[in-house]
Amino acid sequence: MRQFSSYGPINPASHYHAPREGLIQQGLTQLIGENLNEGGHYITVWGPRQTGKTWVMRQVLWRLRTDARFDIVKVNLQIVGQNFEDTIDYIAKSIAEDLKQEIPSPKNLTEFEKLFSPQLLKKPLILILDEFDSLSEEVIGLIVQAFRNIYIRRNEKEIFYLLHSVALIGVRAVLGVENPKGSPFNVQRSMHIPNLTADEVTGMFTWYQEETGQPLEADVVARIFYETQGQPGLVSWFGELLTEPEKYNKNPNKPITMAEFDRMYEAALSLLPYNNIQNIISKAKQEPYKGLILEMFKTTEKIDFTYDDPLTNFLYLNGVVTYEQNEGYYLKFPCPFVQRRLFNYFSHELFHEVGQLHDLFDDLSDTITETSLHIGNLLQRYGVYLAENRDWLLKDVPRRVDLRIYEAVYHFNLYMYLVKFLKNKKGYVYPEFPTGNGKIDLIINYAGQMYGIEVKSFADKFGYNEGLIQAAKYGKKLGLTEITLGLFVEAVDEANRKKYEVAYHDATTGVTVKPVFVVIGSRREV
Repeated sequence: MRQFSSYGPINPASHYHAPREGLIQQGLTQLIGENLNEGGHYITVWGPRQTGKTWVMRQVLWRLRTDARFDIVKVNLQIVGQNFEDTIDYIAKSIAEDLKQEIPSPKNLTEFEKLFSPQLLKKPLILILDEFDSLSEEVIGLIVQAFRNIYIRRNEKEIFYLLHSVALIGVRAVLGVENPKGSPFNVQRSMHIPNLTADEVTGMFTWYQEETGQPLEADVVARIFYETQGQPGLVSWFGELLTEPEKYNKNPNKPITMAEFDRMYEAALSLLPYNNIQNIISKAKQEPYKGLILEMFKTTEKIDFTYDDPLTNFLYLNGVVTYEQNEGYYLKFPCPFVQRRLFNYFSHELFHEVGQLHDLFDDLSDTITETSLHIGNLLQRYGVYLAENRDWLLKDVPRRVDLRIYEAVYHFNLYMYLVKFLKNKKGYVYPEFPTGNGKIDLIINYAGQMYGIEVKSFADKFGYNEGLIQAAKYGKKLGLTEITLGLFVEAVDEANRKKYEVAYHDATTGVTVKPVFVVIGSRREV
């Protein structure tokens, strides 16, 4: 019986997986080439971590080894040091071992190129170098310089080399190979490994149901794809948690429902370690990357995605961010689950302690009763709390280069305030991120009722009007007839409160939006 596996390369014989035939065939075509006499291509195989680069190229490797026209060698460079001589020596020994023949150890770049000469090789060689970007930039530059020289000379009348094709696998292969010091490696083609599609994810769980006879509700599979956006490692981790009896599949003879998914999801958010997520958090919290992540949580404008920007490039290739295309390319988080894990991490890091939320003897009946919540009054109470505590609460929070407090800090603080306010009242707060690039909604469940808050900063009247329409659409999606639009603002007078804090009824959705200003004070203060 197969299993889902989220650790290490997938074994097709024992793990559920997406066949990815199109990618495998693309790799075969690139390495064999369209015309055998002209040789194959020198390619970089790249993509964020955990997208399946190594697995795809392993399938390509196994199929190539059935082709008697070629010798195939795959070398994993992760264990090699950062020294050029050690690296080329390791590659030479790996080739010698795989081909079962003696090959001299190269001492310099010229001798490394001669490894691929007809004097040493018996057949055209296809070379696959995995974890290529684990090498230092200097070593990468020297090795691709050799490959470029071989590529340029390989079709001359005299046969100088039998290096038929090369695949360089790595998360930052495009950056590290196209722009090394020295001659650019401008002879290669790029093979990007994307996330799984919705159909591929559905196919994996259909396979599980057919083999085990245990059905999954269609909403469960759709939610898995939504939360992971097809990130292969996360898809398999969720599958592992949901289907293994010792984890969250307590009744293997019954269907897996959304109730099981919700229990698993809450544990995945708060309790369960997973190396892929820990790596993402470790990258996001580092300087100088932390500032860009905090900027992404702002709600007033999108941030341009530029691959050449070193901060963006690092975060993208480590799976912390991705991009969307909408009249340009913009940064976004890779999937809702990753965004929520990052939101939770920064919220707890900055506001593990939130102090006293209100006077012990305050009459809270205008805000909360045994059966209902008044969201507008709750947000007003938060504004009072923030004003009274901001001196110590915001003293050491992250700031932008202009010394202004990041907008995200207020999102984190409001969330933690609401969590603590409702905790002993059996109320629960859930952040949602419908667009992946800053938009934050808070869902509150209390006394059997659902409340929605769309949170954004007040920038101008245009943004305010747009926020009303967006909030109405979100309320419709949640099945609510009323939703609150919480607007962070540095200051507001009574005249503008009366002007803007007016209920808006959206005729298209039938949802009423209630705007509420939340005064945060000057972000330059403290």
